[in-house]
Amino acid sequence: MMQAMVLEQPGKPLVLKTVPLPAPSDGQVLVKIIACGVCRTDLHIVDGELSKPKLPLIIGHEIVGKVIKKGRTVTKLRKGDVVGIPWLGYTCGKCKYCRNERENLCENALFTGYTIDGGYAEYTVAHEKYCFPIVEQYANASGSPLLCAGLIGYRSYTMIGDHVTNLGIYGFGAAAHILIQLAIFQGKRIFAFTREGDVNAQAFSRKLGATWAGDSSQEPPQRLDAAIIFAPVGNLVPKALLDLDKGGVVVCGGIHMSDIPSFPYSILWEERVIRSVANLTRKDGEQFLKIAPRVPIKTETQTFPLRQANEALLALRSGKVQGAAVLVMAPQL
Repeated sequence: MMQAMVLEQPGKPLVLKTVPLPAPSDGQVLVKIIACGVCRTDLHIVDGELSKPKLPLIIGHEIVGKVIKKGRTVTKLRKGDVVGIPWLGYTCGKCKYCRNERENLCENALFTGYTIDGGYAEYTVAHEKYCFPIVEQYANASGSPLLCAGLIGYRSYTMIGDHVTNLGIYGFGAAAHILIQLAIFQGKRIFAFTREGDVNAQAFSRKLGATWAGDSSQEPPQRLDAAIIFAPVGNLVPKALLDLDKGGVVVCGGIHMSDIPSFPYSILWEERVIRSVANLTRKDGEQFLKIAPRVPIKTETQTFPLRQANEALLALRSGKVQGAAVLVMAPQL
């Protein structure tokens, strides 16, 4: 048996329960969880904004843990290996998207902490092919935000193009505080936009190297070559377009966003582009987790014990987390 925080019904707090220890099937591993990041996507699931979770559900998809048991046909992972388990938990390998190297759009995909149980628990099972080896540097709470905030930030970053110097980041939370380190490492100038009056987030972004930081309503001192929106606020799309230079791109990096208001064609004209990001590919994960130690990316975390998952979600919702919130599991005997 194990302890888990369980979502029984959207709109209700998670419930601490004792549930059966999962058993790995063919191609799966049983993982003892070290830490699990608390992601804004978790809030969207709990709030019912993502409407098709399996219920009851153990949420959480930024998992760092140790392999303790292997199912049949597991060929690469060994007992004792530390792995990261991301949002993308399974793809079919057969649909048109999988066949064209776009497995993030797989028609039969399963998602950790949404359609399969995730990491707000002491143990979980995962498909070997969707686990990433984790270097010792990140084999702890500091590594868990890399598994979604880092990966989705990285995929968003790969979509801005090759000729970007001035990059705007709208919403300075877990993903932004990771991505800014990579972007500056690669020579970008960062313009950080926060919710109105959030001077702490603005100061944090400057501490990490932002060229400029201000409210999302403000105009940056220079035109942007690209913009990445992490905040789930549709109003930011036309605002980002207004901040863009000719030929710039706005990348919407979240899984959920409020409605985008209408806007004049003139702010999209001159070959500006809007695009979204969906999930990730394993290639994204492999590339990002290879470059992260080279930067090196350092995450700032606020840790909570498993039983305080609801408090961690509340802190995230209210903007009281600087960096990333992470659940840390008690050592098992």
